[in-house]
Amino acid sequence: MQKTALLLATSLLATFIAGCAALKSEPAESSDTPADQVIRITPAENTAPVEYAELDPEVLYLLTSAEIAAQRGRYDITLGNYVRAAEISRDRSVITRAMRIAQSLNGDNAQLRLAQLWLEVEPDSMAALRILAIQAVQRNDLKTALQHMERIMDLGGDADFDNLAALASNLPPESQQELLVLYQQLSERYPDNLEIEYSIALLLKIAKQPNTALVRLEPILQQHPNFQPALVLKGDLLYQAGQPTAALDYLQRTTRRYPQNRQMGTLYGRMLVSEGEMQGAQDEFARLMKAFPNIPGLRLSHALIAIENGEPELARDDLHLLIEQGHHLDEAHFYLGKIADEQDLTEQALSYYEQVTEGGHYFAALARISALRAADGDVDGALTRLQQLKAVNPEQAESFWLLEINLLLDSDRHQQAFETAGAGLAALPDSIRIRYARAMMHDRDGNIADAEKDLRAILEREPENAVTLNALGYILTSQPQRLDESEALIRRALQLAPDNAAIMDSMGWVLFLQGHPAEALDYLKQAYSAYPDPEVAAHLGEVLWEMGEQEQARIIWRESLQDFPEHPTLIETIERLTDGPTR
Repeated sequence: MQKTALLLATSLLATFIAGCAALKSEPAESSDTPADQVIRITPAENTAPVEYAELDPEVLYLLTSAEIAAQRGRYDITLGNYVRAAEISRDRSVITRAMRIAQSLNGDNAQLRLAQLWLEVEPDSMAALRILAIQAVQRNDLKTALQHMERIMDLGGDADFDNLAALASNLPPESQQELLVLYQQLSERYPDNLEIEYSIALLLKIAKQPNTALVRLEPILQQHPNFQPALVLKGDLLYQAGQPTAALDYLQRTTRRYPQNRQMGTLYGRMLVSEGEMQGAQDEFARLMKAFPNIPGLRLSHALIAIENGEPELARDDLHLLIEQGHHLDEAHFYLGKIADEQDLTEQALSYYEQVTEGGHYFAALARISALRAADGDVDGALTRLQQLKAVNPEQAESFWLLEINLLLDSDRHQQAFETAGAGLAALPDSIRIRYARAMMHDRDGNIADAEKDLRAILEREPENAVTLNALGYILTSQPQRLDESEALIRRALQLAPDNAAIMDSMGWVLFLQGHPAEALDYLKQAYSAYPDPEVAAHLGEVLWEMGEQEQARIIWRESLQDFPEHPTLIETIERLTDGPTR
């Protein structure tokens, strides 16, 4: 009778486990992710009927009440009861099912307790050791993590040293270095272990030491020329080491040798995108899509590249197929909306945008819906809709306030936008994003003192906010007596975000105002190359003009005017320095 009751509870629980899995964000479609490889117990596994120990009534009550709680959406009670049942019964089957639930709910504390219990019940359980290793890494107890993995290796199992190394990307630099030292010690004890050697190269990549990693990888490839993880890593390292041409040539050859290696092909395709070789990228993702027709992420990537390549019909076919198959629905609807939007098919665009209900594109879709409604003359209706959504989604109120502010600014309702920012800060006084928006409105109106006040309030809370440091520094360039203060703020921002083109532009501009045009020119050229914004073009052109490079300045301005013919800073700069706009 007890066995029957437990079987009933656990069979009912299958529905709950599937639901828990759905609660988790969609996993990466590559099977190469550490989480996919390390966690061996999955909700979908097919197992033979399990033999249960005789369980006492308290355990059966806990299991049954756990299932009832799951049906009511009280997953916290489900997990707590299952953990308690596992601890009381010490039954392996109950422990493993409890672990499955804990993993589905990302319950780290429960996983740790259950894994420790599992190891007490079954001292040589490699599954328990793997889970303990992961938990140790998350606690930054790296030495213990490696001890668990080494124990798996001693038991004759796959220790997954490479997956453990991959987790280091989430660790601070000092912990990454500690893990590297521990791996090197392991290598000394097991000098012929391929996985450990590969893992060291992987750790060196994570620690941003690509050249050292390449040296470490070379003996592996000499001894094991067909070891595909190392072949993939080499391509990645060449690119990280600043050798994009060599990386692309290498991956082009290697992907043709191993056409069924999806990770390798995906890396090559993404690298082509990064280098602006969009047609090559489209061709590679088309090849991958044909080789792996059941991987929807590849089709989505192909569609996005097709959009960039000016082939909306090709992209549309991919996106419609994704919708038919039930994959990447929000992304597919968003990009179908974007295609229709760019073709001025307003109603069709709205129809697609309105089907984006969550995810990273939700607010972008909502912004376009609002803009399209406003362009059709219904600004107030668009605002009302945003306010209604804000009321029923209070946890996302900040984003809705910002959408309202931007819509009002785009509709030339500047005073109303300013008042809305004030109302937003009254409702959410700690909102950095709304305060920053208000600071930018103060700056636009020439109210430097109030802009500075808002920006300094942000810096009191986030002293290393590079965007705010740059904004304040740039605003102060309008006051000649504060240029040194301005430079110090911008230089600090650049230290925090050295690749930020807007900050490079600010650095160049303040140096120019301080009388250092040659040094300014280097920063402005870098900024314009990375981000050809019209304001950057205005600054770069002015510095070139003052250095006697008038023709080069005119070329820069002419290029920018083609894309931004009404930009006020660009036009003001040209008219101030020449006889009129360069057309």
